[in-house]
Amino acid sequence: MIRLIAGLGNPGPEYAATRHNAGFWFVDEVADRLKVSLAPERSYFGLAARASVAGRPLWLLEPTTFMNLSGKSVAALARFFKIEPAEVLVVHDELDLLPGQVKLKLGGSHAGHNGLKDIHAQLGPDYWRLRIGIGHPGVKAQVIDYVLKKPLADQRVEIQKAIEQALSGLDLVLDGEMDRATMKINARPPKPKPEPKPERPVAATPETKAS
Repeated sequence: MIRLIAGLGNPGPEYAATRHNAGFWFVDEVADRLKVSLAPERSYFGLAARASVAGRPLWLLEPTTFMNLSGKSVAALARFFKIEPAEVLVVHDELDLLPGQVKLKLGGSHAGHNGLKDIHAQLGPDYWRLRIGIGHPGVKAQVIDYVLKKPLADQRVEIQKAIEQALSGLDLVLDGEMDRATMKINARPPKPKPEPKPERPVAATPETKAS
């Protein structure tokens, strides 16, 4: 059962619209759906909100430690409320998925993501992750600059679609049905059907020409 959803990102208006803040975007949407407001919580080094889901408490968290120290915030809240790693869902941007793609998984490596790396150091690897695709610049040396920039307009639209795809499985996540949630969230959305091509007019022949 998920008891904590933590979205990763960097605090401050200069980072709000950057690719690295995709985790914040998701948590903002969840807070809106659950009708709660995130507020500063010094004890947890971030913005936090407590929601009630079927009579159970659910915490939402956006660390304000900057990405590299995300684990400091996530671990502080998790330890205070005795939340196990398997009851934590961390939402983050994912270079290895294209914009528009999203994947839910349990455990695994941090794959060089600095936010996950710090959470690994604090909680170990056995927590749930929601990976929101942002694409890759193609050159490793450009990654830092890439994640700290705003996505192109069409990429932002695709990232929002991925967030909505993940939100479609939110009820299953909150009900603890993680296998079904994984299948629903990870399913590729159907491609839109191409519009039928207009029929070409038949060329007139001598027999069909008006007399």
